[in-house]
Amino acid sequence: MKTLKEVGCGQTVTVRRLTGEGAVKRRIMDMGITKGTRVFVRKVAPFGDPVEITVRGYELSLRKADAEMIEVE
Repeated sequence: MKTLKEVGCGQTVTVRRLTGEGAVKRRIMDMGITKGTRVFVRKVAPFGDPVEITVRGYELSLRKADAEMIEVE
């Protein structure tokens, strides 16, 4: 399964699963990234960190480590 870290700029994907545990998973879910949510990748920094996405109508920047915990299709 592909992770959000591997998605290129300009692509829209659907969240399938969150692989983090405990507080990290809760923090990602609190940002609105839950199963079935559509995510648009706006920008990726030159070295891949951070990733700027649009989710539920707002812009959000995620660290590469957090984006790796989000499985998408």
